[in-house]
Amino acid sequence: MIYIVDNISNYLIYLFIIYFGFRLSPRKNKFLIGASVLAMLSAGGFNAYSDTYSPIIYIVWSLFSICLFFDDSLGHLLVVSAALMYFTGIVDTFSVMLIQVVLIGGGVDGTDICWWMESAYLLSFLIYLLIYLRLFKKNDVYLCDIKFKYKFALLIQGSIFQMFYNFVFIYFDENYARYDLNSYAVFFVSIVGAVYSIFLTLGLAIKNILSDRQNRELQSFMYMQKQQYDYQLQQSVAVRRFKHDLVNHIGVLRELAAQKKTEEVKEYIDTIWNVQDEFDLRIHTGDSLFDVIVNYYLYLAEKENIDFAVKGKLTGKTGLEMFDITTLMGNILQNAMEAAVQTANSKIRVEFIEHKKEIFIIVSNSVAKKINTPKGFLTTSKTDALNHGFGLKNIAATVEKYHGECYMESIVEDGEAIFKISIAIPRDVY
Repeated sequence: MIYIVDNISNYLIYLFIIYFGFRLSPRKNKFLIGASVLAMLSAGGFNAYSDTYSPIIYIVWSLFSICLFFDDSLGHLLVVSAALMYFTGIVDTFSVMLIQVVLIGGGVDGTDICWWMESAYLLSFLIYLLIYLRLFKKNDVYLCDIKFKYKFALLIQGSIFQMFYNFVFIYFDENYARYDLNSYAVFFVSIVGAVYSIFLTLGLAIKNILSDRQNRELQSFMYMQKQQYDYQLQQSVAVRRFKHDLVNHIGVLRELAAQKKTEEVKEYIDTIWNVQDEFDLRIHTGDSLFDVIVNYYLYLAEKENIDFAVKGKLTGKTGLEMFDITTLMGNILQNAMEAAVQTANSKIRVEFIEHKKEIFIIVSNSVAKKINTPKGFLTTSKTDALNHGFGLKNIAATVEKYHGECYMESIVEDGEAIFKISIAIPRDVY
């Protein structure tokens, strides 16, 4: 029975780390998932029947069951499962030694410590759970995001510690009767130190990821700012060019009027008016900062033949800082552009709604296919899973800064897939 329990313990640990650490999804085929469980239980039954724990059997069932359970390329699953078996084996070694030395007094031949080993697996799982909650989930970073050099460093680091503790444990096992409680305390502290060093390495890897992420976000923001600046510069050049020729235009109109050529005057005025339309802001939201962003994306949408429309107006300043407006609307409309341009009937709709206590910004765009999204208001930690563009987390963070709410949904309207993001920002935080 202990062999089956041992396999189940390892199996659950593997599933936890791969699912939450590497974000791999289980297979949709229930037959394959059942085969994965059957492989694990069969190996445990074989070990129980032969009363042995063969490393070969352990490696085979582990690799086989993981490859059957998760939906990913076979090569990647083999590498992940092999590395995972090695790393978890290291942590299990620390846990087993800790249980044996501290709670039993050393591994003694003839002493039944099998069930203590299961307690050690539970201790190992608590370490993995702590790593996930305190490092990965807290920072929205996962094992699949960590660079290879850090993953490799963890394996090398663990190997060194394991060789050291194997040597120390054998010496301690043979001589434990000669030592007092201080020796147990030293052994305990040293194992805790080894586990803590793993946390430090992972913490360093996560800091590196967060730094790279911040740099990419800053570069993305600067790129948006530059594009908007270039657009405004073009408008400014057009205005200056029009003003430079204005005297000549007035001279022509004066001459045509003097000759009483009324029709020619009207045609010339229409021509000048059309030229003026090219650099005039065509959309007025009621907020000058929103005007710049919205008109810029109107300009881009027309270049891509995207139907772009804005409805509603703001009666005054929203109170949002310029940086936050650029981050919010820039990312929303950039994502909308990237999605809409891939559809046959490309369109983007922007709507501004004002209430006494809050303002609403609703942006919808056509998408190639309906996206599976959770229902309800989304928190910052959930937005990344929607995979609707790089800036979703920036959008959520900006909304959170103003104590607002962000709701995203994917629907079908008139047979077309539509992605909609609705933002509510209270006025009392300004």
